[in-house]
Amino acid sequence: MTDNSLYEEILIAGFGGQGIISAGKLLSYAAMKSGKQVSCMPSYGAEVRGGTANCMVVIADRPIASPLVNRPDSLIAMNTASVSKFASQIKEGGLLVFNSSLVNETPKLSNITILPVPADELAVQLGDKKVANMVALGAYLQKKNILNLQAAIDSLSETIAKKHQEALPINAAALDRGAQFVKDYG
Repeated sequence: MTDNSLYEEILIAGFGGQGIISAGKLLSYAAMKSGKQVSCMPSYGAEVRGGTANCMVVIADRPIASPLVNRPDSLIAMNTASVSKFASQIKEGGLLVFNSSLVNETPKLSNITILPVPADELAVQLGDKKVANMVALGAYLQKKNILNLQAAIDSLSETIAKKHQEALPINAAALDRGAQFVKDYG
């Protein structure tokens, strides 16, 4: 691509129950609220919880031709299987954010930026391991700087089910903690 317009293809991957689809939905809402064109395509394994899950998100300044992401600009991988399956598909110059709490070995890849984030550990420090997805998403947002972190925080109330609105503060804290991790170490 020769122009400077935004066209970011993101793949978020992990196993069911890690909030993969929730992270993709939040990223999509934040992009829409920021005036971007967005597509979001979730995919669940047959088992759902414990099975595979991924979410393809495209954020652009212009119309999006296809919601499919075959060679992502960025991969947020929450487990080893996702790193193994998708990391080699990242475009040259792309970004890999991975959950170093569950992925013990940093992939040996060149021509991409690799950002290990101890998402589970940071989430536990906040009080709930279930917000590891938000920690990883906050790290991604800080590193890529294509969307404002506040746009994601402001979109939480629209993406978290009404019956779970009490979880808004910890999810916001988790996004912020992921961003702060990148400021401190990334």
